[in-house]
Amino acid sequence: MLKGSRLAADIGGTFTDVAYFDPATGAITLGKSLSTPKNMVDGISEGVHKAGTSYKNAETFLHGSTVAINTLLERKGAKTALLVTEGFRDIYEIGRINRPDAYNLFFKKHVPLVERRLRFEVPERLTAEGTVHRALDVNAVHAICDELIKEGVEAVAILLLHCYANPAHELEVKKIVQGRLPKAFVTASHELSQEYREFERCSTAVANAYVGPIVSNYISGIDARIKGEGFEGAFLLVQSTGGLYESDQAQVQCVRMLESGPAAGVIGAHALCAELNLPNAIAFDMGGTTAKAGVIHNHKVLTTNLAFVGGYQQGLPIQIPLVDVFEVGTGGGSIADVDVGGSLRVGPHSAGAEPGPACYGRGGSFPTVTDANLLLGRLGADRFLGGEMRLDVAAAEQAIASKVGAPLGLDATLAAEGILRIAVTKMSYAVKGVSTERGFDAAAFTLIAYGGAGPLHASAIAREIGIKDLIIPRAPGHFCAFGMLHSDLRYDSVRTTFRKLEDMDFGEIEKSFVELAAAGQKALKESDVKPASVHIGYSADMRYVGQEHSVTVDLDLAQFTSRDSAGIKRQFDEVHQQRYGTCAPKEKVEIVTLRAAVTGVMPKPAMQRVEAGTATPPESAHRGEREVYFSELKGRTSARVYDREKLLAGNQITGPALVEEHASTTVLLPGDVLEVDSFGSLRIKIGEMSA
Repeated sequence: MLKGSRLAADIGGTFTDVAYFDPATGAITLGKSLSTPKNMVDGISEGVHKAGTSYKNAETFLHGSTVAINTLLERKGAKTALLVTEGFRDIYEIGRINRPDAYNLFFKKHVPLVERRLRFEVPERLTAEGTVHRALDVNAVHAICDELIKEGVEAVAILLLHCYANPAHELEVKKIVQGRLPKAFVTASHELSQEYREFERCSTAVANAYVGPIVSNYISGIDARIKGEGFEGAFLLVQSTGGLYESDQAQVQCVRMLESGPAAGVIGAHALCAELNLPNAIAFDMGGTTAKAGVIHNHKVLTTNLAFVGGYQQGLPIQIPLVDVFEVGTGGGSIADVDVGGSLRVGPHSAGAEPGPACYGRGGSFPTVTDANLLLGRLGADRFLGGEMRLDVAAAEQAIASKVGAPLGLDATLAAEGILRIAVTKMSYAVKGVSTERGFDAAAFTLIAYGGAGPLHASAIAREIGIKDLIIPRAPGHFCAFGMLHSDLRYDSVRTTFRKLEDMDFGEIEKSFVELAAAGQKALKESDVKPASVHIGYSADMRYVGQEHSVTVDLDLAQFTSRDSAGIKRQFDEVHQQRYGTCAPKEKVEIVTLRAAVTGVMPKPAMQRVEAGTATPPESAHRGEREVYFSELKGRTSARVYDREKLLAGNQITGPALVEEHASTTVLLPGDVLEVDSFGSLRIKIGEMSA
């Protein structure tokens, strides 16, 4: 085990990516393997082998996975029961009655993860201040446990009203349930969220219980495997915030790793922005199953405190801090087909890793985005994954021609072009979802594209939105694993506190902030990993008096020490203006929730630089030419192909062209101009939109 060495593994729907940092040499080595759904750790181990290292060489093993989010989306979780305060059995199903589209006659509500017959009422009641209004009926809880045992329940979620103010009843109920059902996964809502809003807190607790048995077994299985292969360091999981927490915590608070992989990618983009002194960027990640986007604004990763798993219209709310990521079901493995109305659609169903796209030759027969890229010449059949995996052009053409071309009366080439056009349009929604819909001008941001399939489509997406600057970082196919190497330990503490700003007791709020920070600092001290330094960030959810919803405002503790209510109000107005396009400086404001994020800053690998060259790429970087179809040119043309590993800083390339590397290919559309920067990133000026 080398001191300071870090091994990171990111499991996606199609591929598993591994990155290893060797502190002795400062080098980062990479490995990529097909994901192994039947036993995920097999794919990790294969990736570690391809990275030229082993578990026992690492001081820390970092991991991000889609296992939690996929369990929720596919509804393949444990048989779960919900224990809730008497009289509130149906709050989980009633929800907020959101109607995003008021005139949609086919609107459907969210579908709870727990059926009604497995929701049980607990006789008890606390007031909003946390005092006992009705004592807990212990005998009733035992009677409920009798029913849970009869039903063969595997997981239990507990939601008692106002437990954020006083968790005593939830703790007592949990103790009883764990004693009666020792093999069940039991979670109490206050352990995950100490905010008001009982529906959102209930949904979060149920989601944690629902995925708990699968995720905890998954993590413990990896833990046993890597220890069996000689690993003696700290096993850390990536949270949805992009921060790290330890594996034993992850096995209890499973829902915190819902968006671990995408969050790590945004953290990697943030690290790159810091090196390039780039204040504003959109991080775009396209893998085999989905495309995701997040935002760096004013040098900070934008986060949110509520996510809807499955989409806002019918999704289930999860009330935890997380990177603000927008996701669409379009990836390299997304299946294209023609619906009953004769319209071409792409995704959300994916061919995954098994059997994969038709061109993989692993039994897949449905056409995918990857098949379309291969048929149009954007992928080289003999160069996929550095030549490790040969692609079958004939199989791709057959799948596209039979499943898409024939029903639409198009030849295979035009059908493939149609697949890519629809995919690009759908993926642009992800970028708009974190920018335009958040009050930003997307065209004013730089697009950082990564993931194995991101560089193939990034220029087209940029043109769709009006973005002019595009960056493809080094090793984009491993970028989420790379981002994990730049993650820090992080603990978030939250407390609901209703106070009007004009008559607020600043000393009381300052004390609450200190207590919240102390909880995170305590968790850091108990960790097996010792950070290089500690940073504490404070924020508050605020709203105008009379409003229902709030916005989060970053604050400095000194503002409370100096009683700077005017400064706090001004900051809130600015955030509200940016988010909603309006503010009311004369209206009164109230604080709803206090937040403290304690970050244990970890040592990170330095960004590696590449050798300087001239504007002309060296001859060794040329890989010849290939016929590629471009709709901008209304046909196929001969495009130059370059080996990215041979490009030098300062090299320039004008599109149309292809830049190939081991796990990805960058497509330069006609008019695009690329220059390699000192870190080896591809800086692309986007050409004009074609007519």
